Amino acid sequence: MKIAQVAPLYESVPPKLYGGTERVVSYLTEELIEQGHEVTLFASGDSQTKARLVPGSEMALRLQGNRVLDPISYHVKMLEEVFRQAPEFDVVQFHLDYLHLPLWHRYTVSPFLTTLHGRLDIAELGALFREYPGAPFVSISDAQRAPLSWLHWLGTVHHGLPLDLLPFNPEPEGYLAVLGRICPEKGIEQAIEVAVRTGRQLKIAAKVDRVDRLYFETRVEPLLGHPLIEFVGEISQEEKKEFLGNAAALLMLIDWPEPFGLAMIEALACGTPVIARPCGSVPELLVNGKTAWITDTVGDAVEAVNNIHLLRRQDCRNEFETRFRAERMAQGYIAVYDRLLTETFSEVVDRTQIPVVSGLADQVCA
Repeated sequence: MKIAQVAPLYESVPPKLYGGTERVVSYLTEELIEQGHEVTLFASGDSQTKARLVPGSEMALRLQGNRVLDPISYHVKMLEEVFRQAPEFDVVQFHLDYLHLPLWHRYTVSPFLTTLHGRLDIAELGALFREYPGAPFVSISDAQRAPLSWLHWLGTVHHGLPLDLLPFNPEPEGYLAVLGRICPEKGIEQAIEVAVRTGRQLKIAAKVDRVDRLYFETRVEPLLGHPLIEFVGEISQEEKKEFLGNAAALLMLIDWPEPFGLAMIEALACGTPVIARPCGSVPELLVNGKTAWITDTVGDAVEAVNNIHLLRRQDCRNEFETRFRAERMAQGYIAVYDRLLTETFSEVVDRTQIPVVSGLADQVCA
């Protein structure tokens, strides 16, 4: 199958530091190639891939800082190139939220689908997506799709990681970890309180976006002077091996409808259990009492830390290998592609007044 993957340009594929969407695109792209498919990746020019790379920018836009004043212009230009090449592909998969929808709504030259990676409980999104009632989407968790359950969902495909990406560590050092980005809904202040109340060291590996700089400086930074708290900053994928592997637990005391939470399955891959609030995808991905303690309050999280020894790290690794491998993710998407192609073919057959696009007749898009 000839497949196009269209990634955001803010980070490279895979990212050099933070970047969940681009990291997933990388794992999916490489695994599809491993399974024998021909993949073209539209991404930043500093991306690393075995696929044919079509650069939409010279390098990741975020890493260029103030030199990039209009990041959307790069994406629009890239979409023009995607559109030009689209007839070459059996499937075009977008990871750009909604930016491509007006173009494909008018000029469907190849079957396409969109994986939505963000939160969907935003009022403006409902009005926007109602303009494209037939556009096919994939969710990254069942919980994610709840606010827009009426979309044309082709399925849910959980993220997956390469089997050998993060090694299992049965003997951690014992500190608590936070991984991601600094913002109010990520529960950083609550994680610090849990660490202080349990007497455990807390390491925070997170980036600070410009929009969250004031929150960081006024609410979080004053708490970093405590001797148990260490702010590490952004870390690379290679650094996650030690950071997550040596942690006794990953804290995810979030207060928002988490669409997925890649850090949770990265922790499981290392054998590290998670302590999380039951928001968004958390109950869908974690097994309370086996791979995690799912708690609602800071007090409950303190108790969970004190009982973290009751969770077996081997169970966490086993759960990762069973449910969250890149191989399984790719197989899930291949099943979605098959459904997409079947629906597209049926639509063309039923609507004979529409010319058959070149190559579509040879192909056999809820």
